[in-house]
Amino acid sequence: MALVQLDLPDPMALRGRWAALAAVQAASGHGERCRALWPLWHYDDGHGSWADLHHLDEGRAVLLGQDRNDSETFYAEASDFFEEKETDLLAGAPEWWEPPVRRVREAELFLGFVYGFDGKAWYRADYETEDGFTSVGLPVLATALTRGKILATVRRMPDSEGGRPAFEEIDALIDADGEVDAAMVAAVGPSVGWDAEAGAAAARGFLTA
Repeated sequence: MALVQLDLPDPMALRGRWAALAAVQAASGHGERCRALWPLWHYDDGHGSWADLHHLDEGRAVLLGQDRNDSETFYAEASDFFEEKETDLLAGAPEWWEPPVRRVREAELFLGFVYGFDGKAWYRADYETEDGFTSVGLPVLATALTRGKILATVRRMPDSEGGRPAFEEIDALIDADGEVDAAMVAAVGPSVGWDAEAGAAAARGFLTA
């Protein structure tokens, strides 16, 4: 069965945005929601929807996850649990997609989507069912989405006093591509309750490659 090609950014093109978001989440006290544990980059929305990017050898990668409300693809154990028809997320996929999938299944998590990057382009299995990737809303796919998530995180801080960082400060954090220091993180957050050092350390975790 032929795979479907997807229009998604190169995995390493996501690093600056992912690292910036991880910095802000860690500084706000929610570092578990966005972090790098090489070769894994993790994101979740705090409400049960998530996406993991697994970096493999030869520039390859696997992006997988689930939207807890909108993933209608029921793969493997999820098909039995929800008594729904199974969508084979690995149909036609090469063998190197399987190890990240196996790790997720061993952690007893359900999967809604599995996408593979072969070093040149992204692909998924051929199915018509809604897999939840769009509704997960992975903010690192675009600068505007990342800015919005950073602004929302800052606004939720109890001492933000309604203030907001300038786009220039956010973009500097993104453009650093993981080479982030505490001053850069401090520039986008409130003066109280904001751990800029933890944020910088979280961003630098994305430099391991």
